[in-house]
Amino acid sequence: MKVTAIKAALLAVGLVLASGCATHSTPSTFNRSEVGAARTVEMGTVRGLRDVAIQNDSRGIGTATGAALGGIAGSTIGSGTRANTAGAVAGAVAGGAAGNAMSRNQRAGVEITVELDSGRTIAVTQDGTSQQFRVGDRVQVSSDGTTTRVTR
Repeated sequence: MKVTAIKAALLAVGLVLASGCATHSTPSTFNRSEVGAARTVEMGTVRGLRDVAIQNDSRGIGTATGAALGGIAGSTIGSGTRANTAGAVAGAVAGGAAGNAMSRNQRAGVEITVELDSGRTIAVTQDGTSQQFRVGDRVQVSSDGTTTRVTR
């Protein structure tokens, strides 16, 4: 009984951690680590727009997390060593497949080509669609050296 409670707790913690991997940011959403960080700001003009699909990085994290959680959950099925082992294997396979599918989700994005007032031209890919901008729009480009955002 004590082992089952520990497995349930591990499963709950794993689900919370896995759900955090599915987040993405928009130009108006900031991660906690970005708050208070200095950003350089440049003005520019939109010269091109292209709708793109943004796919989550496939580094196996979703597959591994799903397999681990599925194995833990599956091992609680049945009674006896063989039933627990079979349940763990089946749970790991199903969890791994589900985690892999979740980590490959795509979302709408836009590549914005901006001619900066300095004369440089950059392309920034971010969440959104080309309908949010028009060629010729004056935009603000802000960057912290890692994350760059384009806003009107």
